[in-house]
Amino acid sequence: MPLSIDRRRALALLGSSLAALAAPWLAPRAGRAAEAWPIRPVKYVNGFPAGGATDTLSRLLCQKMNELSGQSFVVENKAGAGGVLGADAVAKAPADGYTVGLGGIASNVLAIGSYAKLPYRPREDFTFISGMWQLPNILTAKKDLFSADLKELLAAFKKEPGKYTYASAGFGTTLHLSGEMMNSMAGVQVRHVPYRGAAPALNDLLGGNVDLLFDNLPGSLPSVRSGAIRPVAVTAKKRIAELPDVPAFAELLPGYEMTSWTALIGPANMPPDLVAQINALSAKALNDPWLKQRYADLGATTWPTTPQEITAYRDSEEARLLPIMKAAGIKPEGG
Repeated sequence: MPLSIDRRRALALLGSSLAALAAPWLAPRAGRAAEAWPIRPVKYVNGFPAGGATDTLSRLLCQKMNELSGQSFVVENKAGAGGVLGADAVAKAPADGYTVGLGGIASNVLAIGSYAKLPYRPREDFTFISGMWQLPNILTAKKDLFSADLKELLAAFKKEPGKYTYASAGFGTTLHLSGEMMNSMAGVQVRHVPYRGAAPALNDLLGGNVDLLFDNLPGSLPSVRSGAIRPVAVTAKKRIAELPDVPAFAELLPGYEMTSWTALIGPANMPPDLVAQINALSAKALNDPWLKQRYADLGATTWPTTPQEITAYRDSEEARLLPIMKAAGIKPEGG
């Protein structure tokens, strides 16, 4: 039976009343995707200890983003497993933009070939927001090692396999791979001693407890300049401006190259408009002349990218480096 005019009016009024009651609840939900960011402090997770190169560079970037946005970017050091623990904390955080962190070659590429089981999927469980910086690694030696000349050291390593040790910031890092590439390409056996970060590894080199150290350039540069440790070689394609008298490995080992790169990452499935806002802020910070100079003083180069560029770069590095790891004899460990 058709509804009377009065009943239709009554139902229309009821519908309007229900919509009005629901509006306060529905309006915030509809507006969340376009909400300005950041409106409260942001946590930045660094998977390496305080005091190392990644920590220094991360804190400088967070300082600049703080200045530009007016909100605090709080660095939380969650060290262990070559950056894996920190990356895992980011992967498991809410995808709301208030937990981001340090990703890159160690936790999102090398970890694939270093660990039999990871707590996350290195590509699928993250949103890659931007590149942050690139820097070469450096091999240094303790002061009383008989020689800091690369050619003489490689000859000594060949003469006495297994006698010498090199420290790194952890298993599966670019620093570990730098050492294993040296062993493989030079045909030597220098024993790896992994640490929970670069700072404790450097302390043990300064204390003479290990013979050599592979480190990111910013972490060791002050000790090199003070004469506390001796530079041996850099892992870039060629010599670098900061240390023009220090040879590149490629001068004796053609094709040797290892550059550390980092990415600003968040959990998977972050809204595109939120990613765009974070990318824009990080790009503004990384293009700031003050930050670029501070990075250059430490031997690093700022590296802003689009989300698409950093995602594609990660994929290309996986294709390039996993075969090198296998050839160098690095086998998955842990679980």
